[in-house]
Amino acid sequence: MKLIATMSSGFESITAKELQNLGYETKTENGKVYFEGEYEDIAKANLWLRSADRIKILIDSFKATTFEELFDKVYAIEWDNWLPLNAAFPIKARTVKSQLHSERDIQAITKKAIVNKMADVFMRRGRLPETGAKFQIETRIHKDVVEVTLDTTGESLYKRGYRIEHGAAPLKENFAAAMILLTVWHPEEDPFMDPTTGSGTIAIEAARMAKNIAPGIQRHFLFENFDWFDDKILANLKEEAKAGVKDIDLDIFASDIDGSMIDVAKLNAHDAGVLHDIHFKQVAVKDLKIEGEYGTIITNPPYGQRMSDMENVRKLYKEMGEVFATAPTWNKYILTSDTEFEQYYGSKATKKRKLYNGSLRTDLYQYWANKH
Repeated sequence: MKLIATMSSGFESITAKELQNLGYETKTENGKVYFEGEYEDIAKANLWLRSADRIKILIDSFKATTFEELFDKVYAIEWDNWLPLNAAFPIKARTVKSQLHSERDIQAITKKAIVNKMADVFMRRGRLPETGAKFQIETRIHKDVVEVTLDTTGESLYKRGYRIEHGAAPLKENFAAAMILLTVWHPEEDPFMDPTTGSGTIAIEAARMAKNIAPGIQRHFLFENFDWFDDKILANLKEEAKAGVKDIDLDIFASDIDGSMIDVAKLNAHDAGVLHDIHFKQVAVKDLKIEGEYGTIITNPPYGQRMSDMENVRKLYKEMGEVFATAPTWNKYILTSDTEFEQYYGSKATKKRKLYNGSLRTDLYQYWANKH
C-alpha cells in the first residue's frame, strides 16, 4: 500500500528521518511524507512516529478537471475492498489551485460515487446503513491532481493519551517532540532543561524519547475498528515496544514561575510514566542556575498575544538572554511568535527556523554552543 504521513509545515524532514530510521524509503512533499508498507507498517508508523499528525492510506491518485471525471474515477475504485456494507464513511474535501474549487461539491460528488458503487456491488437500493465502524475518507485536489485517502489514525497523533491537565496555550506533543528531534541532545550524557515548562510537554516528550517509550503506546487508533485489520498486529507491536523501554538515568530539569503549573506538569508526567525522570521546580527564569558543562535548553515562553502582556514577556526574554549567557557551552532553542525576540534577548540566533504551531506562525531561535 502507498502510505502518507502528514505533519506540521516545517517538520517534513524530521518525519522523513523518523520513517527512514524505521526502515522505510521516503518521498517528501509539502506537509507530507510518502512511504510504502503493509498492515503492520500502518500500525508501526502510528505507534512510533513522534512528529507526525496522522497516517493515511493513498487509495488512488488521478487527474480530474470536471465533476463528471471526478465521479467516474472515484466510482472506478474497488470500494468493497476497503469498506464493509455498513461502514460509516464521512468525506472531507480540500482543493488548492485546481479547476474544481468547490469543496462542498467535491465532498458531495465523492460521497455519491462511493454510495453508487457500493450499492451496485452489494445490489442494494436506497441509502446505505452507515451504522458500522468509521472510515474517514478525504478527497484532496492540488493543481488538478486528486488524492483519495483513508485515515488510519483517528484523533491526531499529538494526542498521546497522557495529558489530562494542560495550561492555557499548551504546545502539542508532536510539535514538542519534533523540536527535540531537531537538536543534538545526547540523553545518556547531557542535561536537558525547560525553564518555562507550563504543563510539562517538552520535558515529558524528552524523557519518553530518551527512554524509548513508543509515543502511541497509551492510545487507540481508527484502524483498530477496520474489519480487515488483524488486532493481533498492534497488540504484538505494543508488547515489543514495552519490552524495549530503556532503564536510563536522566538529568531533565523543568521549571516554571507558576507553582500551579508545576502541579499540572507533575500530573501529566505521572500519567506519561516519567514523573521520576524529571526534576520539577517552581523557580523564575531570572533565578535559574544552569549547572553542567554541556546541555540543551528547549523552551516555549509565553507569546504575549495581548498587547498588555508584551511588556512582561519581553522582560522575560531579556532575563533569558542574561541567564542563558552564563552557559555558553549549552545549546538553546527558543520558540516564539515575537519577531523582535532577538532584540530583547540580547543576541542574534545562530539559526532561525520558521514553524507553524497550529495556524500561528512561530520561529525557533537556535543558539548553538560555542563548542561541544
